[in-house]
Amino acid sequence: MTPVFLFGTLLDDALRETVAGRALNGRAAQLPGHRIERAAAGDYPVLVAGGDGAGGLLFEVDDTTLARLDFYEAGFDYVRAARQVVQDGAPVTAQVYVAATPQEPSGAGWSLSDWARDWGALTRLAAVEVMAGFGAIGGDELRFRMTTIRQRALARLRAAEAPAPRSLRSDIHRDAVEVIDARAPYVHFFSVAEIDLTHPRHDGGRSAPINRGALVSGDAVTVLPYDPATDRVLVIDQFRFAPFVRGDLYPWVLEPIAGRIDPGETAADAARREAREEARVEIGAMHRVAGYYPSPGVLTEYLESFVGIADLSDAADRLAGRADENEDIRAHVIPFARLMDLVESGEADTSPLLLSALWLERARNRGTLA
Repeated sequence: MTPVFLFGTLLDDALRETVAGRALNGRAAQLPGHRIERAAAGDYPVLVAGGDGAGGLLFEVDDTTLARLDFYEAGFDYVRAARQVVQDGAPVTAQVYVAATPQEPSGAGWSLSDWARDWGALTRLAAVEVMAGFGAIGGDELRFRMTTIRQRALARLRAAEAPAPRSLRSDIHRDAVEVIDARAPYVHFFSVAEIDLTHPRHDGGRSAPINRGALVSGDAVTVLPYDPATDRVLVIDQFRFAPFVRGDLYPWVLEPIAGRIDPGETAADAARREAREEARVEIGAMHRVAGYYPSPGVLTEYLESFVGIADLSDAADRLAGRADENEDIRAHVIPFARLMDLVESGEADTSPLLLSALWLERARNRGTLA
């Protein structure tokens, strides 16, 4: 058995049980000469030298549990190091997880209860997918996947928190669907869910067992910048892999600005961030177009589309995008009439652009944009 001292988010009982694969009971201990601060980059704990002692819990774990803890912590670039902790006044050599790359502290204390309130549900849900990879992938691969794992967890939380109205659609809860078996044959930037299930039928009966698959991703936003003063819009032009795989001879498509919603962001926050990254444009007032599933037969992705007011008086095209994400984006600033010509001709053939253009046409005619 190996003594392990935990001082951060794994003090959350439910999260620790998911990661360890079983309930773990520990005893109070301290790491002398240290304190725990909130990281400057976000709400997670950073161990800082100096102070009256960092409080935590000391556990005795077997090799399998230790390997599970190692795997989970590797996803955040944390590694084990031997440290002297104190329990009941006696020194104990224990394993402590420390950042492999130094983390900048904020100078403010970190609160487990505040973290649990704001981030606990998302982190616990993400940990289920994380630990499904235990024994199949290594720490480097887990670190690569961690952002998208958390985006998918956020999407599941958002779906549960804001169900759509049901005045016409069937009022059948998801709990009425019986899952017979579930698999994830592919997990990387996206994941694929393959499920055998039965569900209630409209005639009151129940379906035979059926097999279904879906591409699983985080929720996303789109924003179509519009300048009422010049009656111009901005659309982006970029290579898209799915049209290429389909066999499209010209797999560069026109779209609004788009991107994933990150944990801690609202949809509007994400839209403003993506506008800066993809087109170097600042968005003023935001007008929500709709929230919708673009292809519910195969995609879990839920889109929040906006029209954003922006200064597009500089009509020049521009190149933008994040180099670290291999984005190669050309932003076109065009008259609104030109956009509608593209809709009419079929050159605009992505659902968020079509929906946003038609919404903008109605709002523009009503004179309700500012």
